[in-house]
Amino acid sequence: MSDQPRVEIYTKAECPYCEKAKDLFDGKGVEYETYNVTDDDELFEEMVERAGGRKTAPEVFIDDELIGGWDDTSALEETGELDEKLGIANDDSADTVEHRKLLIAGTGIAGLTAAIYAGRANNEPLVIEGDEPGGQLTLTTDVANYPGFPEGIGGPELVNDMKEQARRFGADLINGIVDSVDASSRPFRVELTNGDVYTADAIIAASGASARTLGVPGEDELMGYGLSTCATCDGAFFRDEDMLVVGGGDAAMEEATFLTKFADTVYIAHRREEFRAEDYWVDRVHEKVEDGEIEIMKNTELIEIHGSQADGIDRVTLVHNEQGHPTDRLEDPETEEFDFDVGAVFFAIGHTPNTAYLEGTGVEMDDEGYLRTRGGDGGGQTETDVPGIFGAGDVVDYHYQQAVTAAGMGSKAALDADEYLDDLERADSSGETEVAAADD
Repeated sequence: MSDQPRVEIYTKAECPYCEKAKDLFDGKGVEYETYNVTDDDELFEEMVERAGGRKTAPEVFIDDELIGGWDDTSALEETGELDEKLGIANDDSADTVEHRKLLIAGTGIAGLTAAIYAGRANNEPLVIEGDEPGGQLTLTTDVANYPGFPEGIGGPELVNDMKEQARRFGADLINGIVDSVDASSRPFRVELTNGDVYTADAIIAASGASARTLGVPGEDELMGYGLSTCATCDGAFFRDEDMLVVGGGDAAMEEATFLTKFADTVYIAHRREEFRAEDYWVDRVHEKVEDGEIEIMKNTELIEIHGSQADGIDRVTLVHNEQGHPTDRLEDPETEEFDFDVGAVFFAIGHTPNTAYLEGTGVEMDDEGYLRTRGGDGGGQTETDVPGIFGAGDVVDYHYQQAVTAAGMGSKAALDADEYLDDLERADSSGETEVAAADD
């Protein structure tokens, strides 16, 4: 009989974070039991009671101890505490160093495309899953604009297919989060948050971006108790409630459209007059508006969330000004502040690039943390200021942020890294000690 702790995961259908949690334990070789609460009121109430009132999925338990949702579980994975709770911690891990030619940080579309190309080039990449395995696309239930899928494809399905393709060509995928990169000598020294250490001749940063929050009063207390950053994960838990989506881009439009399956009415609060979303999503939202399922609140911002962990969200405080950006005009007598009754709130307000692990390496970033790469024409477009470190996907691209553009950048990064590694090998064979960045 196994001495492994008992792991239980409450899940629901169409829940990408549930899949992330299961993938995490699968990657560790840890067995677990799953309870799908979809359309099972008794099981759902059991989950809520055990989770202290939380109405989000997944909810993870180890030996009856509440670990929490994906964010909580991922945070414990970062510090190595999850392995300790599972009884699989390795005290000697920090002393173990494995060398790889190429390390790829991130398993979103950019990272996985890079892994496929790098594997085919016999560079045997090591791919670190990151704190959001599969990237933002795993939160998308319907990817309708990725070439080659006329009927569309689910985000998790596309990501899983790409993982299998990468493995087929020799990529190794492991759970873990890159904590720091030491670029003071070569090869690079890469340390994970669990203490594991690798060295690598080249690195592709494809670690994506994480959902932003507002930092308004009530946010910390009610995250998971009616406040969420993932409509597909948690929307079904608030069936027949009025729901508020905050944002004006593609993600906000998509989440609002999805939530109409469950909500009484979905409200969209956007701080400007015009949406940033592409016409396809704006048109779909306006169809729902005509059907009476969505109402749009332009030039409106959320400034406070009210409720309790026991009872969830009961209302929010909003501000409105016809000129837009009302929080910049709070002293304007034309700015109206009012309470608004909703039972759930979903943030869809953009992302922050996951690049903190590259601080101190010499890689240049902009004020928001996006990597600056060479760009331009010819080869080497994904090079950073540090030879041997390349950037791809949402860590670089703050404008397009599309799956297909991330895939294109991933392939470029793998090709640039391959050229760099070839130059490195030639330099080693000729006795040179310096390797210039790959040129055109």
